[in-house]
Amino acid sequence: MQDLNLMVTYAHVVDCGSFSGAARRLGTSRSAVSKAVAKLEHSLGVRLLQRSTRHLSVTEVGAAFAEHCTRIVDEIAQAEQLADSLHAQPRGTLRVAASVAFGTLHVAPALADFLGRYPDLDVDMTISDRSIDLAEEGYDIVVRVANELPPTLVARQLAPVRRKLCATPEYFARHGLPAIPQDLSRHNCLDYTHSGEQGLWRFTGPSGEIAVPVSGRLRINDDEALSQAVLGGLGLALLPTFIIGSDLQAGRLCAALSEYIPVERHVYALYLPTRHLPVKVRAFIDFLLERFGPEPYWDAERPATTSAE
Repeated sequence: MQDLNLMVTYAHVVDCGSFSGAARRLGTSRSAVSKAVAKLEHSLGVRLLQRSTRHLSVTEVGAAFAEHCTRIVDEIAQAEQLADSLHAQPRGTLRVAASVAFGTLHVAPALADFLGRYPDLDVDMTISDRSIDLAEEGYDIVVRVANELPPTLVARQLAPVRRKLCATPEYFARHGLPAIPQDLSRHNCLDYTHSGEQGLWRFTGPSGEIAVPVSGRLRINDDEALSQAVLGGLGLALLPTFIIGSDLQAGRLCAALSEYIPVERHVYALYLPTRHLPVKVRAFIDFLLERFGPEPYWDAERPATTSAE
């Protein structure tokens, strides 16, 4: 019987498509993974992988053998899951990635409560807006604001992301309130450039979706920085309430065109498909659902319509 560790390593190499990806997932070095596969090939007397400087491919024998190794990995994972479920206490290290604005404002502040609830668990968190490959980089879960979901991941909706067209009361006092989206042509519209169509804002009104061309003196790729420009009275912008909710509630900003709702997005927890979700991942998702939903606290106790709406 072959060394189970070698077979498990080989299964991860095939699943990740690279030695480096398997090494990150297993918490070891690329050379150790390469040596393990070479030892397995020598023991079996067959070539499992075709290697080149830029590409790794599985041979016919390697593909058939990988199916059996993958089943072994699944059985091991199920056994570990069973052991976890018996004590039902998350433990180990949870690797989390989260988008910059939402992660900084809402996920990071929640970690003290989460870790206080689970004393045997550690969190390794990355704050970044770049695309994260969970399999390649070894993350357990990614928390991301999205309107298009990757088909290779499981997505759990955590909270709605509502946006408001807003400005300071002083800006509206100087420039007037837009009554319909087309009135935005007369306003200094500050544009968020990280995603979506630049210079085009979309609303859902009584007659359906409306796309309105806009222009202004500032374009910026960060929502938090954009909110600071709006708070400074420079112009108006479409901003998510998870950033400006407290400013709306305190009256530092006012919303306009409330009957024209910008197309809604959501915050998702994304993770790799698996038969048995690890206890630590399930615990984190349940915690975030409890903290953010069903009505997010940043949208709670919103003031009634003011004279600036």
